[in-house]
Amino acid sequence: MQSFDLDKTDVSKLKQAISGDNELLKATLAEYHASEIAILFESISSEDQHRIINLLDVETASEVIAEMHEEAHPEELLLQLHPDKRTEIVEELDYDDATDIISQLEEHEQKEILEDLSEDDASSIRNLLSYDEKTAGGLMNTEVIRINLNLTKKDAIDEIIRQSEEIEEFYTVNVVDDDNIFKGIVSLKDIIKAKGNAKITEMINSDVVYVKAETDQEEVAKLISQYNLTSIPVVDDEMHLLGRVTFDDVIDVLEDENTEDFLKISGVSEDEELSGNWIEAVKSRLPWLIINLGTAFLASAVVRHYENTLSQLAVLSAYMVIIAGMGGNAATQALAVTVRRISLNDLTDNQAYRTVLKEFTVGLINGAVTGLIVFIFAYFFDGKPMLGFVIFLAMTGNLVIAGITGSSIPLVLKRIGIDPAIASSIIITTFTDVFGFLLLLGLASKLLL
Repeated sequence: MQSFDLDKTDVSKLKQAISGDNELLKATLAEYHASEIAILFESISSEDQHRIINLLDVETASEVIAEMHEEAHPEELLLQLHPDKRTEIVEELDYDDATDIISQLEEHEQKEILEDLSEDDASSIRNLLSYDEKTAGGLMNTEVIRINLNLTKKDAIDEIIRQSEEIEEFYTVNVVDDDNIFKGIVSLKDIIKAKGNAKITEMINSDVVYVKAETDQEEVAKLISQYNLTSIPVVDDEMHLLGRVTFDDVIDVLEDENTEDFLKISGVSEDEELSGNWIEAVKSRLPWLIINLGTAFLASAVVRHYENTLSQLAVLSAYMVIIAGMGGNAATQALAVTVRRISLNDLTDNQAYRTVLKEFTVGLINGAVTGLIVFIFAYFFDGKPMLGFVIFLAMTGNLVIAGITGSSIPLVLKRIGIDPAIASSIIITTFTDVFGFLLLLGLASKLLL
């Protein structure tokens, strides 16, 4: 089965079905998986989404809403539905998915939805809403398979069968004591292979990875990835078993974290929605551009200082753009790699030193090669070997500075408690522009005049 990509043919087919009667629309929807319908929802109006959700059975409708991207605002669609249909859909959702959607609503809207749910469902969702959405508690699903460590093999199997009727999928059997204190996990394979009179306490694997409810979602993702887990138990400070975070939730976390880092490096606020309007985009980006404008004045001051050099060697203005552009690109490359390394692991002092040394070496080699190319160009096109030599030195020096700043600045910011993805790009742009112009114009004033 191939992945589904939004295609004009599918969009046209759906819109044609929407223009017809309900039977045609139902038949067309039956050709698509719930996750594919969620993708197609991006290209139709909220009124058409509302109509489709009401046509779908509760199970499929809940899957569609659960699969909708956050920026498509599934909570608004849910709120528009008739209370009976809405309640059926919410009760069909996993608790973590229901919580993620309901958490986006205003408090009075949350109350309206929760009051229509059963006491157990409403209590479970309220409990999850109390956790920060970017922690293990905010990610977890409270529906878990848990058995008492004193059960026999037969009783354990009966209990697992009973609990599994209420849970769509499970990957791990969690073991607790009489007070719901988490003791470890046990595999179904071990239970099935055990002798008939064996007790669960004889099969427990106590050496397992778990997280506290307040653990940051990025740390949860790292642990699941590092230990190749399908799910990870969530406990409170007294080791009571609260729930589990599954690998599918982590995939969403990794996507969100990568998007967030990419936006930060680009000088865009993480709060800006990718599909948001121009007003949100301006409010998000303008402050960073103003800060960047301030740093650009530093580079401008360097150029003003060497106004006399530029008036005598106007050709330098053409090469200034090349030097600054190459330095900025090289610094961005070093920055992206370093920020990614930091996000994956906390670097030791030795690893940080080796990272900077590596980027210094890369900058030196890349600077020498690209500088040589520009030297050859200046020699044959401008007929000035000394001009080429100055540009070669400036290019090499600026790419070395780009490598050092692109790798060291995020490391320093991380050490002092500042998110390296937010401020690094503006700082390194300043360094590469200022030093690029300074090297080129300074060397030219000394060696060419």
